[in-house]
Amino acid sequence: MADADVIIVGAGLAGLAAAAELGDRGRSVIVVDQEGPQNLGGQAFWSLGGVFMVDTPEQRRMGIRDSLDLARGDWAGSAQFDREEDAWPRKWAEAYLEFASGGLREWLHGLGHRWFPVVGWAERGGSFADGHGNSVPRFHLTWGTGPGVLEPFVARCADHEKAGRLTYAFRHQVDRIDMTNGAATGVTGTVLAEDDAPRGAKTNRDTVGEFALTADCVIVTSGGIGGDLDRVRRAWPEDQLGPVPERMVCGVPAHVDGRMLDVSEAAGASLINGDRLWTYTEGVQNWDPIWPDHGIRILPGPSSMWFDAKGNRLNPPALPGFDTRGTLKEILKTGHSYSWFVLTQAVIKKEFALSGSEQNPDFTSGKWMEVIRQRILSGKRATDPVEAFKERGEDFVVAQDLPSLVRGMNQVAGGGLIDEAHLHAQIAARDAQITNPFSKDAQVMAIHAARKYRGDRLIRTAKPHKFLDPANGPLIAVRLHVLSRKSLGGIETDLNARVLDTKGAPIPGLYAAGEAAGFGGGGYHGYNALEGTFLGGCMFSGKIAGQAA
Repeated sequence: MADADVIIVGAGLAGLAAAAELGDRGRSVIVVDQEGPQNLGGQAFWSLGGVFMVDTPEQRRMGIRDSLDLARGDWAGSAQFDREEDAWPRKWAEAYLEFASGGLREWLHGLGHRWFPVVGWAERGGSFADGHGNSVPRFHLTWGTGPGVLEPFVARCADHEKAGRLTYAFRHQVDRIDMTNGAATGVTGTVLAEDDAPRGAKTNRDTVGEFALTADCVIVTSGGIGGDLDRVRRAWPEDQLGPVPERMVCGVPAHVDGRMLDVSEAAGASLINGDRLWTYTEGVQNWDPIWPDHGIRILPGPSSMWFDAKGNRLNPPALPGFDTRGTLKEILKTGHSYSWFVLTQAVIKKEFALSGSEQNPDFTSGKWMEVIRQRILSGKRATDPVEAFKERGEDFVVAQDLPSLVRGMNQVAGGGLIDEAHLHAQIAARDAQITNPFSKDAQVMAIHAARKYRGDRLIRTAKPHKFLDPANGPLIAVRLHVLSRKSLGGIETDLNARVLDTKGAPIPGLYAAGEAAGFGGGGYHGYNALEGTFLGGCMFSGKIAGQAA
């Protein structure tokens, strides 16, 4: 007799979504994870909680006219599917778009999710209408951030656990998917020693035993490779992006190691699009790290000036918040793996957000008064976490004048690459464009365009001002590192989340969801993400796997 109907490998958001659906169907489930119970929820816990949705009441209240057709065009222009193996990712993308424009909000609202009323505008693109980017704001910030996204799934699974339908097997590291007559029938692996390290911290890999579990089905929801920088470097597509960055910071915990991709491949699974990575360009070293090489992403508004390591302004559409992949290529062309923001206190107050639940305690609290206190009643100060980075972060330079700022930048980066006169000329040229409501500067035009959106004008985009005017000081420079985050490829699956073998046939009893499956099909983003599609993809693909297995 099998130990359970279904074994789920990975207790992150996709795994919990699948387990909740299975429990609702009366199926017995064992959720296996190499980490301890303190890491329940995986990477989703650390997220800002944004979800990509289309034509919602929140959008309409903000004056945004969205539609499935508009979103479909944006996704196609961003994904740029160009391979035979993109057949299933294309189908998953279409399925997600239909769900995101229809049943997704109703489903999540029924689970208890609520969203901040101002819809965020991420990945704005900046080239042509048929290219990469969101034509309109679609980033719906969940009240409670990542923990708020997880809460109903954790609660549903807790109910199933109490009812005896679900069991967690923490500190169980899967080494093999067991196959019987070509079908997945269980998992075998290593029991790891207990470790009470804080959530997200690196844990031991000391072996204390072995285990074997049997089931009718196995669902792999174990995440990607972003926590293993060596593996990210090996997967780096130099022909597409340029040279491997000399230095990277890590946007996810060390346990996001990609082991189960190898285990799945050994069981016959087809892995596709492994060269498609989602790597941010606005990473800063965390002054209070939790995991190795811990980096935090700055979520910028459009006003910070962006310079390469030598102080040359980046060419559009390499603008803050517009085109992550395009900007990454521009930076790596310079021969350096870092770049600089230059901005003012007015910009950092209104436009700097830090990615992550722990960096946004006001939104994470789900309390309006905390948001008002942090973001409206704080005078000229940015939020407390942003001010802490400004004061303690090794990548931040604050100065009252440009000569002092340049000295600080050269001290932080070493090498004396920034020339004060050259930097001054570029900022002064930009400042000269501020006097009029018209401009030939692409970034200044983008700022004016952003402020036509009520949400940006209210809380996301600073009023245009001259950076070199002392009245707008102090000046701030931020060194930005490449930050590893997501794998866009993964295990190839059909629309029922069934894992496919290298010939395209479903492997009986084996399913995959979440980042391990490229968020659907083995990579439903293609080459670019539109943001909010990672959490959305985990919940969507996990739900489908739980309904199918």
